[in-house]
Parts: sequence; C-alpha cells; structure tokens
Amino acid sequence: MKITVVGAGAVGATCADNIARKELASELVLLDIKEGFAEGKAQDMMQTAALLGFDTRISGSTNDYTKTANSDVVVITSGLPRKPGMTREELIGTNAGIVKGVCENILKHSPNAIIIVISNPMDTMTYLALQSTGLPKNRIIGMGGTLDSARFKYQLSTTLDCSPADLNALVVGGHGDTTMIPLIKHATWNSIPVTKFLSDEQQEKIIADTMVGGATLTKLLGTSAWYAPGAAGAALVESIVRDEKKLFTCCVSLNGEYGQSDICLGVPVVIGKNGWEKIVDMELSADEQAAFNKSADAVRSMNDVLKTL
Repeated sequence: MKITVVGAGAVGATCADNIARKELASELVLLDIKEGFAEGKAQDMMQTAALLGFDTRISGSTNDYTKTANSDVVVITSGLPRKPGMTREELIGTNAGIVKGVCENILKHSPNAIIIVISNPMDTMTYLALQSTGLPKNRIIGMGGTLDSARFKYQLSTTLDCSPADLNALVVGGHGDTTMIPLIKHATWNSIPVTKFLSDEQQEKIIADTMVGGATLTKLLGTSAWYAPGAAGAALVESIVRDEKKLFTCCVSLNGEYGQSDICLGVPVVIGKNGWEKIVDMELSADEQAAFNKSADAVRSMNDVLKTL
C-alpha cells in the first residue's frame, strides 16, 4: 500500500504522522513545492520510527510527482491556510489553481488513486477535483464533515462531561461557519438521545460553538488548526486501506440524494476500499432539510466562482 500526502505544512505533516504511526501503508510520500521542506519533514518523522515502533517508509519530495507513482490513496492539503478574520470562501481563487494542478499531476502517475480533499474551501475544492479529473465520483472525498463531526462531539462531551468515544453525532451540509448543520436531535450518548440531558440553551450553544469551531481556533492560533484536520484525514485513509466500512460525514457528489444534484456536500457515507461506497439517508426533518437546502445554495454560489477563474 502506498499513500501520498500533498502539502507538507502543519495539516499535511500531522496527517502523515498519523498514517505512519498506524502503519496504514508500507510507503508514504510527502510532497511540497517549498524546496527541501517535505524532505525535512519526512526525515524528521522517520527518526521517530525507532521510538514509536512503526515500519512505514516515509520519503519527501519537492514537487517531483514521479515519486508519488502508483499511490493507492492521495490526500490533498495544499493551498493557503486561513488567517484570522478570513473566511474559507476567500481562498477560492488561489487554492482552485493549486488543487486543480495537483489533481492533474497526481493522476498522471497514479490513475487509480482515491483522492481525499482537505484544502479550503473544501466543498468547492472537492467539486473542482471531481469536475476537473472526470474520476468516478466514489473516488473523490472531501474531508470536512469528518472534522466538523469530531468538533461537534468535543462540544457535546465538554458539556455532558463524558467521553467523546461514547457519542454518535454528525454534522452535515457545507464545511463553513454558516453552512454546516450539527444534527443535535440525532446525536446520542451510547444510544440515548443527548437532548435528554441538555437544556434548549445548552443545545443552542453547542451548535453555535461547533459552527465557529474552525474560526475560533484560527483566531487563537493565528492560522488554521492542524491536529484535528490531520487526524480526520488519516481516519478516512484508515477506513479505506483497511476496508473498515465506517460511517463518516464526507463531502461527496450528490445525484438526487437529500434533494440535491450537481454539488458536493457533506452527508453520511460508508468509507471502504473503493472510496465512499454508499450514501446513508438520515430522513431529515422539514427544518433540517430546509437548512440543508440553504447550505447547498450557499455552496453552489461558491462553486459558481469557479466559472469566473
């Protein structure tokens, strides 16, 4: 098994570190456009192998896509990160060119790869990857909902004072501060609805804090977060390479599901060796469906920007 992570910044390096520690591949390639950067990160990680006990071989490359040849899974993290006060949408112009170029170069050498997109704005970049490559839709996966759902569980666990591992909670819709939809009415604590333990005010605060989770961290850190995004990307890689059939919220191509078409948006999907293998219908309430449609409209307007580039 060979995996490539494009972009050796904080998110890409964290994703690669998680992949190596879990020995999800025999070979892991880290690629970046900055001279020597990926090589340095790869060497630094390899020097932890004796301490952490993994056997994955990690190599770095400065923009040499031949080193990525025959990758089974490719994670794209490259692009500009958010700065304080910046929305994900403001990154479209710059990151669209980067993501399109990365996809083209990857597929020259790994035509059968499954692609996981982390670059922002993630919904639009996933749509761009699908449209520009012409790959089967199951092989293009946007990571955003996986991260948003983890942040939702964090907010729930903090309020409930429980283990996040005991929670099932999903965020659907767009990966944006105003487009994501934390489905609190569907969330459970070991099969018990969390709403049994939370007041209306607590529920509203959890939803609000989840939606601005990324912006909150950007303000605190001065740049985009990396530990949780990197771990989310690695979790998807793990479900693919181990054919775990795990249920994640991911940004995938919709063709009538949830009442939407010609768009990539976050919905519950089963992730296995073929990429995303099935969309799960959650039977949203009328209010939830209305919010989902509104989220789709916002994402579609972002996608329209691609036509002007």
